Amino acid sequence: MKSESEARRAVELYADTVRRVCFLHMKNHSDVEDVFQDVFLKYVLRIAPFDSYEHEKAWLIRVAVNACKDVHKSFFRRKGLSLEELDSEPSYDMPEDSRAILDAVLALPEKYRDVIYLFYYEGYSAVEIAGLLGKNENTIYTWLSRAKGKLKDALGGDFADE
Repeated sequence: MKSESEARRAVELYADTVRRVCFLHMKNHSDVEDVFQDVFLKYVLRIAPFDSYEHEKAWLIRVAVNACKDVHKSFFRRKGLSLEELDSEPSYDMPEDSRAILDAVLALPEKYRDVIYLFYYEGYSAVEIAGLLGKNENTIYTWLSRAKGKLKDALGGDFADE
């Protein structure tokens, strides 16, 4: 079990990353906070040490993705209706261009959302993403290419290849 100082350090370093990963999957601030707490509870209860800060960050991202998937698979999630489905207006407040990009990214299939987020927002290379997600390196390159194509179509060509 981790000490309080270790837990505080991890939250300070990785809170934003974990929240963003969760938001990509959950699209709901309340669910994001629930999963966020679960992720860091698992962190505190983990006994095995991490090899490095990169290993620690990768572990937290993987746990966050898995926790989001678990929530989506739960009985209540499958049988219930979320508040977002009842509300036609988006709850986030941001400039119109940013909202369009966020909506386009959130509309992507889950595998594409993950690689776009990890590549563009977290700065991971395709090789590192392959390791994080347990996929073949060439699969990640394919997913990135397809995701960029889908974003380009959705945004009317405003999404530049990098």
